[in-house]
Amino acid sequence: MKRILQDLTFAETETLILSLGEKKFRAKQLFEGLMQGKATSEITSIPKSLKARLQEDYEDNPVKIKEIFHSTDGTEKYLFELADGNLIEGVLMKYKYGYTQCVSTQVGCRMGCKFCASTLGGLVRNLTAGEILSQILVVNALHKAETAGVTNGRAVTNVVLMGSGEPLDNYENVLRFLRNLTAAEGLNISARNVSLSTCGLVPKMYDLANEGIPLNLTVSLHATEDMARARTMPVAKAYKIADILKACDYFFEKTGRRYYFEYTLIAGENCDEAHADALVKLLKGKPCHVNLIRLNEVKERSLKALDEKAAYRFLGRLEKGGLSATLRRQIGVDIGGACGQLRASYLEKTEEENG
Repeated sequence: MKRILQDLTFAETETLILSLGEKKFRAKQLFEGLMQGKATSEITSIPKSLKARLQEDYEDNPVKIKEIFHSTDGTEKYLFELADGNLIEGVLMKYKYGYTQCVSTQVGCRMGCKFCASTLGGLVRNLTAGEILSQILVVNALHKAETAGVTNGRAVTNVVLMGSGEPLDNYENVLRFLRNLTAAEGLNISARNVSLSTCGLVPKMYDLANEGIPLNLTVSLHATEDMARARTMPVAKAYKIADILKACDYFFEKTGRRYYFEYTLIAGENCDEAHADALVKLLKGKPCHVNLIRLNEVKERSLKALDEKAAYRFLGRLEKGGLSATLRRQIGVDIGGACGQLRASYLEKTEEENG
């Protein structure tokens, strides 16, 4: 696979253009075109000779939208095709305040969480910073017209690193993506509008805290005791809950940003009154918020979702105990909204068609 122009910062793009013997202003033309979601071949402001030279070493279009699925609630799910033929997916959630896009950071995942379809085929490879960014660029381009008068053509205002893959398992590429995403010359999205979800890779959580990026750190918790957590999350065998909490406190100390916990409600596993009380005991008084999630069932797994009424009872017990908590609204259920479901079903269908 060729290199990817969207990996580069604006300064690096200038260096590249000058190394090709071109005038400096060509870098601005190229970079602006890329930030508009255009393939190199589609940027009309640069000469054909420069396009041809760039395409010798760099991908013309690193991420393409292969299919779009529309939910009845307005959510859109995308199947993206990478230049090497690999597939990833993403979700666009439309709110009154703007559009939030959930992006993938890896092709597949090696974390093995039993409630997630992303892990079914294991990890294929990491995405580059530019491949992560390009997911947003192509969606911005798709929705530019409908948001032109609101956000200057930038449809996506909030970004969630919660698609396929574990972001902190692809640390260097994710860090470069965050720098490029928030750069004034690029999309200029505030780090405060970015959420990064991790299953709890403690050493990398400390590394991220030391970067001082004021994003929203979200940790997939899903249990209050290590042995119970390990039943659905193999990573719990390496990093204890107590260590995760210490890393979260360090993140708060370094950034001043409260942190978040995701707690997926799995019937018969983690959502009776005793579990709620244990969660209150574990987290009360900490600068955190708990996002409760009703499980999106994965057909290859035996885990079952909790019904809505019981989910609200669990939420009420947390609130009564003094925790800041919400029950996340289920969206995109009719289009396989959970990460990994679309890619897995597409690969299964292709395998069946090919015999």
